[in-house]
Amino acid sequence: MTNGPLKDMNFQNFFASIQATVIKVITDPIGFYRYMQRGGGYVEPLLFMVVMGVISGILQTILNLVGLGSAGAMLALGTSIILVPIMVVLFSFIGAGIVFVIWKLLGSHQSYECAYRCIAYAGAISPITTVLNMIPYVGPLIGIGWMTFLMVAASVEVHEVQPKMAWIVFGILAGVLALGSVSSQLTARKYARELDKWGKEMGKIDQMAPEEAGKKMGEFLKGMQEGMGKKGQ
Repeated sequence: MTNGPLKDMNFQNFFASIQATVIKVITDPIGFYRYMQRGGGYVEPLLFMVVMGVISGILQTILNLVGLGSAGAMLALGTSIILVPIMVVLFSFIGAGIVFVIWKLLGSHQSYECAYRCIAYAGAISPITTVLNMIPYVGPLIGIGWMTFLMVAASVEVHEVQPKMAWIVFGILAGVLALGSVSSQLTARKYARELDKWGKEMGKIDQMAPEEAGKKMGEFLKGMQEGMGKKGQ
C-alpha cells in the first residue's frame, strides 16, 4: 500500500509513494479510505503534508507574481516555502482534533492518529485547491465541497458512520465555511476598492495647494469614518 509506513526513505521511492497517494486520493477517494492503514505512526502522513504544503506554497507564489520584481518574487517564494508548510502542518493537527471529536460523537472507535491520517491524506487536493482559490467566490467553494466529500468518504469507510449522518454533519460545516468564505471575500474586495480610491485621492492631493489638500484629506477621512460607523451599526 502507498499509504503504509515508509519502508525505504530514498527520495525516488518516497516521492513515488507520495505521487501514488495523491493520484489515489483524487481519483478514488472511497477506495483509498477503505484500505487506508489506521495506524503506523505520524511520520509518513506528516511528511506527506509538508510536501503538499511546499507545492502549494510554490504555486501560491507563482500565482501572485504579477506586480512583483525579481527580488520580490524570490522573497515571496522563500517565504511561502517556509511559512505555508508550517501553517499546513499546524492546521492539520488542529483540524484532526476537530474531526476526531466529531467522529467520536458519531460513534467512531478510531484513534486520534487515524483521524490525523484521514486529514493529512486529504491534503492531496491542496495544490489543486490553491489554484482554484484564484477564482473569486467559486474557487474556494469548490475546494470546500471537495474537502467535504473526502471527509464524508473517510467517515463512512474508516469510521463506519452512516452516509446520511455524515453528509448532514459535514454538510452543515461546509455551509458555515462557505458563508464565511463568501463574506470574507466580499469584505476584502470592499476594502481593496477603498484603498484604490484612497490611492487616487492621494495622487490628486500631491498636485493641490496645501490649503486645498488639507481640506480634501479632511473630507476623505470623514467619509471613511462615516463608512466605518455605518458598518459597525
